[in-house]
Amino acid sequence: MSFKQNCEISLVQNPHAAENVFIGKKVENTPLPTFEQERNRLPSPVWQGHADAISCYWKAWELAFGNLGQPQPGSGFVSNFIDTAFNGCLFMWDSSFILMFGKYGSRSFDFQGTLDNFYALQHKDGFICREIIEENGEDRFTRFDPAATGPDIMPWCEWEYFKNFGDMKRLAKVFPPLMAYHEWLRLNHTWPDGTYWSSGWGCGMDNLPRQQPGYVIMFSHGHMVWNDACLQELMNCNILMEMARLLGREEEISHLRKERDNLEQVINTKLWDEETAFYYDLWKNGELNMVKHIGAYWALMAEAVPAERVERFVAHLENEKEFKCPHRIPALSADHPWFGKDGGYWNGGIWAPTNYMVLGGLDKYGKFALSHEIAMNHLENVVQVYKKTGTVFENYAPFPGEDGKARPGNPAKGDFVGWTGLVPIAVLLEHVIGIKPDAEKNTIFWHINLLERHGVERYPFGKSATLTLLCEERGSKNEEPQVTIESTEPVTVKLIWDGGTKVIKAGK
Repeated sequence: MSFKQNCEISLVQNPHAAENVFIGKKVENTPLPTFEQERNRLPSPVWQGHADAISCYWKAWELAFGNLGQPQPGSGFVSNFIDTAFNGCLFMWDSSFILMFGKYGSRSFDFQGTLDNFYALQHKDGFICREIIEENGEDRFTRFDPAATGPDIMPWCEWEYFKNFGDMKRLAKVFPPLMAYHEWLRLNHTWPDGTYWSSGWGCGMDNLPRQQPGYVIMFSHGHMVWNDACLQELMNCNILMEMARLLGREEEISHLRKERDNLEQVINTKLWDEETAFYYDLWKNGELNMVKHIGAYWALMAEAVPAERVERFVAHLENEKEFKCPHRIPALSADHPWFGKDGGYWNGGIWAPTNYMVLGGLDKYGKFALSHEIAMNHLENVVQVYKKTGTVFENYAPFPGEDGKARPGNPAKGDFVGWTGLVPIAVLLEHVIGIKPDAEKNTIFWHINLLERHGVERYPFGKSATLTLLCEERGSKNEEPQVTIESTEPVTVKLIWDGGTKVIKAGK
């Protein structure tokens, strides 16, 4: 018996991992669809006068369908998947973000099934490696490597999917592996006060200058409290508690309530600096590192920011010396010495996943006007680069090039769908056009900000509904929208605009 096999046998079985129905699941052998076959089944956005944005939307889908893959024999993969488009591995956090736009194509391909492969390869103690080799299903890192896993955003990804489609069967299946993974992280990635640690690679923001001198930025945990890791797990406590409520498993989550309360208290006392109104990482010497990076804005997604702090904290996003660059939002504040106007990867680069996170967090605090403004800026810059290059990139520069135009980051992969599909698809539909689904309430909230004729056709919602949502051109934001709403199933649509609200019942 090998050393690896001995190690696996010695692991303690996590009770939730023992419930994991993805382990040993029958392998899917469904043929992969093509973009050409499925284009006419995908949602079709409408935006008068913005042909380049619509073209970029379809290009993103074309690239996405070109990255579909099937389980290799003996790999342990159980479902067809969308490749991360990086290095022949599935990445945990890349995949989670990719699926947040992939959900809109779920009637053509089960994008959400990509995560099934992570669940299928969960270890008996709950550990899931953040990067899994597609060819053979092997973990790329050993479990106790500081770069082995994270960020843990799979619960958020599954919750967003549920909000679109209300799939209780999937929710019941994914709850145990998600709980087991959260419990593994709490057992193995926390300090005595319950705060979490990660590493440059483990947090996904590889080269941010967060650690004390002497530690290796990409690979060491630095004996540091990592604000993004703490906030993500606080967010996950909230999401897993909501899942448990819906599934009738609330008796299992008392420890989540305690962890949530503890994390919220520690984050708001130890990681907050009142003078600068920001959340920082905490060094082992008890000092805040005073590095303003985008990871702090997981505080909005986690709903951890007290009401009296919200305005000052959000104000950094409106400060041109910090996060309000010509292309918003840089991963590192522009007032940091390491900030690069060409991007510098995470030292100033504009990244689709973290921007999407900030937009979602702003919406949680009712900052819809600001999220729309930032979304418009982000999409316009990405489309400007697309118009010039014909494609989308891994990340973007916060400042324009010598020609005064938006540009890719340096370095940045091209044809990156990949998570950059978030911008022309999810950001367009959710934050520019403004459609927010809530399948549990059978309601779509439509925040109408645009003045041009806009909307979407073939919008998928709930178990089987398909909608047309169109708004005619308006003269001002206060003008009541004139809309056409059609649905194949009964649904409630709530219109929200600067001048008021209106509820419309649609469907048969």
